[in-house]
Amino acid sequence: MILAPTLIIAGYNKLRLGESGIGFIESLGPAPSAVAWFGNADWGLGLPFPELMVTLAAWTEFAGGWLLLIGLFNRLISIPLAFTMLIAALTAHWSNGWFAIAPSNPDTSAAQVYAWLGVDAASQSLENSKAVGQRLQAAKSLLQEHGHYDWLTEKGNYVVLNNGIEFAAMYFVMLLTLVFMGGGRWFSVDDWLRRWLQRGSTAEF
Repeated sequence: MILAPTLIIAGYNKLRLGESGIGFIESLGPAPSAVAWFGNADWGLGLPFPELMVTLAAWTEFAGGWLLLIGLFNRLISIPLAFTMLIAALTAHWSNGWFAIAPSNPDTSAAQVYAWLGVDAASQSLENSKAVGQRLQAAKSLLQEHGHYDWLTEKGNYVVLNNGIEFAAMYFVMLLTLVFMGGGRWFSVDDWLRRWLQRGSTAEF
């Protein structure tokens, strides 16, 4: 229930399901903007066969998300979904490091733990956090001086989007857990099907 809506909307936005003025079959295909992003090597992912890749990824996320939501075929559908998350982490996010949102305070960054353990990349991340904090403070100062800062921050504070592998990695682990453990008891169709099949086989004896 936590992961399913994220996957559903991710798949939906790669398809043309919401477009008007196109035929039903065409609406099932990949969105041109997603195909361009998958295929363009300059500002996108530069993947081969982008139309096919978008179609496979989109329908895996969209249909798979609905299956996760109701708990049907959880173990089976979690395999291609986990693979999709792995590909996303390696192609779209890997070069940006770990964090999805760049920490702006090295004292509260999770990288501090690994810096204590002597990991050099973590120390570099902490230095980056200082630079992020300086830039955020400069941006806030400009907005406070020249903009309606209270209105601009009414819905939340500004952050620096790092777009690292953090979310994709967490989703991968969640899906890998479903592969081995299934959708759980009581709240999945899989569990009720299993119970029904067990009752049927018990009745035969």
